[in-house]
Amino acid sequence: MKRTGIIGLAVALSMAVLGGSVAKAADEVSIRLNWYLVGFHAPIYLGKEKGFFSDEGIDLTINEGRGSGVAAKVVGAKDDLFGIADAGTMIIAAAKGIPIKAVMSPMNISPFGVVSRADANIKTPKDLEGKRLAVTAGDSLTQLFPAVIKANGLDESKINMVFVDPAAKVVSVLEKKADALLGSADAQFFQIEAKGVKASALNFADIGVNTVGLSIIAHEDTVKEKGDLIKRFVKAMRRSYEAAQKDPDAAIASAVKSKPDVKADVLKGQLMVDLGLLESPASKGKGIGYGAAEDWDRTISLLKEYRGLKTDRPASSFYTNEFLPGS
Repeated sequence: MKRTGIIGLAVALSMAVLGGSVAKAADEVSIRLNWYLVGFHAPIYLGKEKGFFSDEGIDLTINEGRGSGVAAKVVGAKDDLFGIADAGTMIIAAAKGIPIKAVMSPMNISPFGVVSRADANIKTPKDLEGKRLAVTAGDSLTQLFPAVIKANGLDESKINMVFVDPAAKVVSVLEKKADALLGSADAQFFQIEAKGVKASALNFADIGVNTVGLSIIAHEDTVKEKGDLIKRFVKAMRRSYEAAQKDPDAAIASAVKSKPDVKADVLKGQLMVDLGLLESPASKGKGIGYGAAEDWDRTISLLKEYRGLKTDRPASSFYTNEFLPGS
């Protein structure tokens, strides 16, 4: 009887352990980045390394991307549970029928802007008059640029638009075939400086034309069916960016461990710019990831006027704050 009792107890303990491990099995989750690894992504790698996602019962896989449009399509097809996409691109994709929605707004100030050689002396929007500006026909930056012209009372006829392929914009500026380009303060700026040329930037947001930047997107079905998982994911994301604010070097170190061929100094420069774009005046103090109605409404208005967005949907239908901690 004694031996039988011991065996029975061992079996019971084994079943309890097994049952506990099954109950606590982590959810396998993947996120599609909007591009190859850049500074903005470093906090996610930090959060994964520090166990913020595993603390929420999430086994996270990070997949590099090839643009916001691709991320929108991948999430819309449910190939990845979450994605990172520029809010403007996401809204246009959703309005065209891709069933996606922003569940977190971690970048509320757009990095879009005019990036130039410092020796071109473009310090104010008015300085663009008489200069050559490298642009790509049809891209989001070129479509929004007329809003910059309008907001700053510029004479468009005095700005020489040099149309080139996206990859040729930086080369054009480096070779002085153009004085500046339409790009991003956290991308082309560092590409120019990496070549030993001092760069300067005028962010659209600082000259009257701000749109919501990068957002975390999910499929509409995920929003309806997996609210608890989204809440846990968003909580881990917020912790990740808060940790990166406190220790940017740790975030860079985590990212470099994942991809040793990236340049840590460039990655840190990008991250420091991006950390300054997390909160807009309208979202300030609401916590990382909060989307302000004022910012989203303005984004919709600009998209309708300058990027051909056709929709009767209110801005609130494209994003939500319901999954943020404390909501």
